[in-house]
This record gives sequence, structure tokens and C-alpha cells, in this order.
Amino acid sequence: RVVETRSQNPFPFQFPPGHPFEDLFKDFDRGGSPQKRKTQSLGSGFIIDKEGIIITNNHVIQSAEGIFVKLTNGKEYEAKVLGTDPTSDIAVIKINTKDSLKAVTFADSDKARVGDWVIAIGNPFGLGGTVTAGIISARNRDISLGKYDDFIQTDAPINQGNSGGPLFNIKGEVVGINSAILSNSGGSVGIGFAIPANFANNVVKQITEFGEIKRGYIGVRIQEVTKEIADSLGLKSQEGALVSSATAGGPADKAGIESGDIILEFNNKKVDNMRKLPKIVADTRVGQSVEVKIWRNKKILTKNITVTRLEEASEYKNENSKQVAPSAITIKELGIKIRNINNQDVEKKPNLKDKKGVYILEISGDSPLALLPVKEGEIIIAVANIPVSNVKNFEDQFKKEIKKNTNSVLLTILDSNNQSKFIGVKIK
Repeated sequence: RVVETRSQNPFPFQFPPGHPFEDLFKDFDRGGSPQKRKTQSLGSGFIIDKEGIIITNNHVIQSAEGIFVKLTNGKEYEAKVLGTDPTSDIAVIKINTKDSLKAVTFADSDKARVGDWVIAIGNPFGLGGTVTAGIISARNRDISLGKYDDFIQTDAPINQGNSGGPLFNIKGEVVGINSAILSNSGGSVGIGFAIPANFANNVVKQITEFGEIKRGYIGVRIQEVTKEIADSLGLKSQEGALVSSATAGGPADKAGIESGDIILEFNNKKVDNMRKLPKIVADTRVGQSVEVKIWRNKKILTKNITVTRLEEASEYKNENSKQVAPSAITIKELGIKIRNINNQDVEKKPNLKDKKGVYILEISGDSPLALLPVKEGEIIIAVANIPVSNVKNFEDQFKKEIKKNTNSVLLTILDSNNQSKFIGVKIK
């Protein structure tokens, strides 16, 4: 069964450039903390389990404060998130209902061929269940959305709101998840892209089983095998992935793979080009020992590699350390969201070398701070003149102030110029 998804997202509201009130509000130093208004994101999804488990796109529900699912019978339910994978743009959500739900059947997307007829069902522009038809225009499309791009391209009309909906074959089996379009106008021009069902299935199984994704890792940096490189290394065809380096102590290094080797086959799967290897490795079960065929000194050699987990690799942690958003909490009485200080904050504010204080991540539109000279990104370093070092410390001290039955609280804040200021705030 295909469903419609709707999510509510906080949206920063600001006056447009040139608006007569723009300068007035700049005078109140509110440029850094725009009001938040609720917006709705519309998308599609489909039921994969009679217990109410649903697949949709991650970008449909990302940052949502509430997710609602409407079935084809008109009934609407609030959904909870089981897990998401921003890298593949897949999200798994669940609704609770006593109704009998019919789940879709997945096809073997590897068998889908260019020219096959397909049917896209979704919720374009919020119109509700809409069916369009077309063919598979191409396979293995890389549109530079991520390192694991391997899209099915279709000319079946796909528009805004179709994201997360199923792409069926003529047998009624899901071959892909509609995910993106290529268009200058924002409307369908017959170039749509779907995540292959086999790839999506693997992601969904991991989310439902572990609540997270465990991708394979072998520790190599690779590059494309050009015609010139193939000729110089005695390789008859332009195929495989050229190893530019192997991480010291990593799985590939331990297996004896060296810089200059060309990986031709991994776990009995042919590596046609450089882009294919990361996807094959990522899909391989962590801990599995696999055979790898490489080209070295004009000979094919076989090596055995034990695949480890990507998320535990030092390179992955280093690359993603600045992208991981620290966990935050909401202080309802102040209408703000705060988190602990991290290394990036210290780089911007030398005064934070001791990492004491809490970072103002968000100021809601109805916060008592919204009309005061306080901006998102500033640091609260004291409550009622008592220094606070982290979120827990802040909570404890703030609760003490509330128990005093006071109507306001004094905050000491470090501003964007590394200057401290006192702010008296009325408690909601």
C-alpha cells in the first residue's frame, strides 16, 4: 500500500531584503535569531510490513518535529522514526494501527532492464495518490548526490511530493524508491531517479534490525582506471578501481593489497569501474572474509580481506567529526535549544579554552529571548552569576532559580565578539 507523508519543520522567518521593517529589526540586533515558523514537507512512502513499517526518503522527514501518514483509505496516523540513513536518503518510520495493512513486494532490481515499463505512485504537490507510467531510461546513474549513487533513471513523470514513493514494475513489485528529479524548472521533464530496491532493502533491514547502518570498510583510496593507465599496466580493458593508497593497518593493507593494484573483483562481484567498488564494499557484511581479485604486474592475484565497519574507521571519524551535530536539549521555560561546547566552538572563540558554558543552538519565535539582544551561536557562561560548564550544569542551576519562584533569571552570555554581557530574562 502506498501512503502520503507529511512532516512539520521549523523554518527561520526573516523579512525579505528591502522590506521596510528590515532595518528596524536590525536595530534590535535580531539578525542572528530569526523567528521560527512551522512549514510542511509533503512526500510519499509505502508499507513494507503489516505491522505498519513504512519506507520514505530521509529528506522528506529530516528535522521534522512531527510526521503524519495518510493511507489511501483516508485515515491519518502520527508516525515515529525507526531510523534514517542520510547517506542513501532512506528513512524508516512506523505507524500503530489495528487495521489490516497490505505490504508491497520487492523485485530483484538487479534484473531490471533498460526499456522495462515502470509505474510511479506518489503524492505530487500534495494532490494525493497519483499514478504515472514510463520506462527505465538508464541504470547505474551517478548524479553526484553521494558516494553510493547508483540510481535507476526513468521517464515516468515524478514531481515534488513523489519523493519516497515506490517505482513498480509491471508485475506490481517495487524496483525502486523515487528520490530525485533533474529539472531547471522544478517540475518533471522526464528525468527522474529512483534508489534500486536491492540497495534500499539492505539499508532497511539494518535499520529495523540494528537501528543504524553498518557499512563495510577495507581502507583503500581509489581512483579511476583511465585508458592510459590500463595500457601502461598491461590491462586489456578499462575496468576496475586503481588503489592509490592503502591505510596502514587497515583490512586491505593486512591482506597484502598495495598502491598500484587494480581491484577487478570483490566478493565474486565484478568491479566495472571505480564508482562501483565503494557500493559493493559498503553492502558487504561486517566481519565477512571475502575474496578479492587484483591486477598486479600483468597478473591476476587473489587476496582474502576481512571486512570491518566503516563507522569505526579512524578516517571516517575524522572526516565526519565536524559534521556530527552534538546532542541538544530544549529549555522550554526559555524557548531555547542548547548543547555542550565542542572543539569547533573553541576554534571560533579563544575565550572558551576551558570549554565551559553552553551553546545556544536555537531560539524559538516565542522565546522571551527573541526580543532581546541575544543571537543563536552565542554562549551562556553563567546563570544568576553562577558559572555553568555544560548542559547538565546549566539545567541544575536553572532549576534552582525556578524553585525560588522568581519571575526572571540573569544570564551571562559571551557574544560573537567574545565580549560578555548580562541579560535579564523573564521566565515563560
